[in-house]
Amino acid sequence: MKQRIITALILAPLVIAGIFMLPMQGFLIAIAAITLIGFWEWTQFTESKSRYIALIPSVAALAASLFLLPTATLELTTPSDGHQMILLVGSIWWLIASGLVLTFPTSKHLWQNNLPLKHLFGWLTMIPFLWSILLLRADSYVLDSFYGAKLVLLVCLLVWAADSGAYFAGKSFGKRKMSPAVSPNKTIEGLIGGIITAIIVGWVAADAFDIRFESTAAMLGIFIATIIISVLGDLVESMFKRASGIKDSGTIIPGHGGILDRIDSLTAAFPVFAFLYFL
Repeated sequence: MKQRIITALILAPLVIAGIFMLPMQGFLIAIAAITLIGFWEWTQFTESKSRYIALIPSVAALAASLFLLPTATLELTTPSDGHQMILLVGSIWWLIASGLVLTFPTSKHLWQNNLPLKHLFGWLTMIPFLWSILLLRADSYVLDSFYGAKLVLLVCLLVWAADSGAYFAGKSFGKRKMSPAVSPNKTIEGLIGGIITAIIVGWVAADAFDIRFESTAAMLGIFIATIIISVLGDLVESMFKRASGIKDSGTIIPGHGGILDRIDSLTAAFPVFAFLYFL
C-alpha cells in the first residue's frame, strides 16, 4: 500500500502537467504511446503463441485510424463524422461489455475461445479512448488553449472520485455484490457512494473550470453515465484478466501493475463522456 501511495503521488502531478503543458501534437504522441502499451498488455488476453505477432493487428488498426481521421489541432476542434462514429462505436462497445461482465461467467463462452473477437475487443477499448481524449483536449482550442485540458481533467476527477467514493462506501456499507464472479469486492452500495462522491466533485470542478453544459440536467446525466460506465470498465478488465488467469496486466507502474490496470476505468469513461458532451 505504501508503494502504491508513493507512486500515485508522483504520477498524479505528472499526468496533470502532461494534460496542461504538452502541445497538442505532443499530447497526441503521449496518448498514442499509452495506447500502444495498452495494446501490448492486451496481447495477454488473446493468449496467442507470440505476443509480438498478436500486437501487429492492433498496431495496424491504430495506424489506420490515425491515417484515416484528421489529427491536426484545428481539425480536432470540430469533430468530423468519422470522429463521431468512433465515439458512438466506443460507447456502444461499453454497453455491450457491461452486459458481458454482469452476466459473467455465463457470457464467457461467447468470446473466450474466439481470437479475432478478443482482438476486436482490444481495438474497441483502446482506439475510442485515444480519440475521445484528443477531441476533448482540442475542444475550443482556438478560443482557450486550456479549456480542453480542463475537460480532460474533469473526466479524470470524475473517475478518481468515483473510485475513492466507491471504495470507502463499499468498505463501510457494502453488502450486495455487483459481479461476484469477476470482483467480489465491488458492491451496489459502493457504486452508489461512488456516484454521489463523483457528482459532488464533478459539479465543483465544472464550476471552477467554467465548463459549459447545455443545462444542469444535461451535466448530471453526463456525469452519472460516465461514472457508472467507469465502474463497469474496471470490472471489464478484471473479467478479461480472470478469464486469462492473469493478476495484473503488467508491471510497468510500481505497486499498481500495468497501464491497463490504471486506465481501465478511463478507457470506458472518456468515450462515453465525449460522445454525450459533443451530442
